[in-house]
Amino acid sequence: MGRREDLADAAVRLVARGGARSLTHRGVDTEAGVPPGSTTYYASTRRALLALVAARITEQLAADVAGLRLPEDPDDAAVVAVATGFLDALAARSDAQAARLALLVELRDDTELRAPLTGADPVRDELVRAARSLLDGIGVVDPDATAPDLVGVVDALLLYRVGTVATVATVATVDSTAVLTAYVVGLERR
Repeated sequence: MGRREDLADAAVRLVARGGARSLTHRGVDTEAGVPPGSTTYYASTRRALLALVAARITEQLAADVAGLRLPEDPDDAAVVAVATGFLDALAARSDAQAARLALLVELRDDTELRAPLTGADPVRDELVRAARSLLDGIGVVDPDATAPDLVGVVDALLLYRVGTVATVATVATVDSTAVLTAYVVGLERR
């Protein structure tokens, strides 16, 4: 991994722990253990620093999507297993997901920087295509219309999981497998 990725990872950790307002060039330098001013070479403005974080989160998502393995002849249980496995893989990158949550709020008025963190990201298109393939494989009536919904359910479960890890996870848990199973089983079939 190069210096740029190291700095981006440090920036992601900062945002995950302290929110978007904690993201400063000096803070990233300290977090990454590099000399003062190093981050400024790679991201000279705060906006460029935010873009660095968004790009890193997107790179990690792209790697997770590339790692998806779809069964050739899926059934409902296989669709749930793929969705749950993907959810678990994303949740394992808890800093990236917490940073994504913080940036979604921070960048609500900046459509360009917000796009990679939302459905406007090309990586998301790949994920929707994978969902469409799975749903078509189990005979869902309109897999094109339903695939973004399945991705949305996984995303909602992810945001709930990441957003409650340190606060209410022991008070109110969500059984992701049960939610996904209920969703998939309830889909209209051809």
